[in-house]
Amino acid sequence: SGCEAIHPGYGFLSESPPFAQACADAGITFVGPTVENLNTFSDKTSARNAAIAAGVPVMPGSDALRNADEVNAFVDEIGLPVIIKAAMGGGGKGMRVVRNREDLVPFFESASSEALASFGDGTCFAERYVERPRHIEVQIIGDGKGNVIHLWERDCSIQRRHQKVIEMAPAWSLPMELREQLHKYSVDLTSEMKYKNAGTVEFLLDKDNQPYFIEVNPRIQVEHTVTEEVTGIDIVQTQIR
Repeated sequence: SGCEAIHPGYGFLSESPPFAQACADAGITFVGPTVENLNTFSDKTSARNAAIAAGVPVMPGSDALRNADEVNAFVDEIGLPVIIKAAMGGGGKGMRVVRNREDLVPFFESASSEALASFGDGTCFAERYVERPRHIEVQIIGDGKGNVIHLWERDCSIQRRHQKVIEMAPAWSLPMELREQLHKYSVDLTSEMKYKNAGTVEFLLDKDNQPYFIEVNPRIQVEHTVTEEVTGIDIVQTQIR
C-alpha cells in the first residue's frame, strides 16, 4: 500500500506490543513508544516494578493475583480497604473497591471477569485504597535515548466510576514543591526506561499530599488537548516529528 507510518490514536491498539511489533516487522513506523516501552507500561504490575526501581513512591500493592488465596493473603497483610485493578487496559474497567471482607473474593472474580471481557486478559492486582484522592497526571515526551521533558501536569480528580470527567491544567492549588517533585518523578522514571514519544505518568495524592505512582499511559490520551491549550505545543505533531 505504500504506507510509511501508522498513528494508532488512543484506543487499545496504541498500547499493544504485538501491534507495534507487527508494524516494525512490516517496515512501518509505529507512531508511539517502543515495543520495550509498551511491554513495561501496558501491564500495570510491571510498571509498578519499574517505578520502584526508579525510586518513585508507589501505593502498597501486590503483584498479579492468581486466585482467591492470594487475594486473601494480600488483605491479611495490609488490611482494608483495597482496590482491585485490571493489570491491562483502563477506562475504569476491571476495578472494584473492597471495604468489607465478605466482598473480597466476589469482587476479585467480577473484576477479573470484566477485565477478560474488556481486554482479553483477566489478570488483576490489588492496592491499598485511598479515600477521596487527588489524581494528577504529568504529560511527558521522550526521544527514546533517555532524554525526556515534561509538559506540566493535569488535574483529573473529578471522576465518575473511575473515569475522568473534568481535566484542568495546570493543577489548581498544588504546592509548587510537590508539583516539581511529580515532574521529577515522571522524568526520572521515563528517562530510566528510555521512553520514546508521548506518554502520561499518573499519581494519586492522599489527604496529606503524599504522592503515589499508579501507572504510565504509554500513548497519547484523549485529554492531551488540555495541555496543548496551556503550552501551545501540538503534541500529535510532536509525536510524528
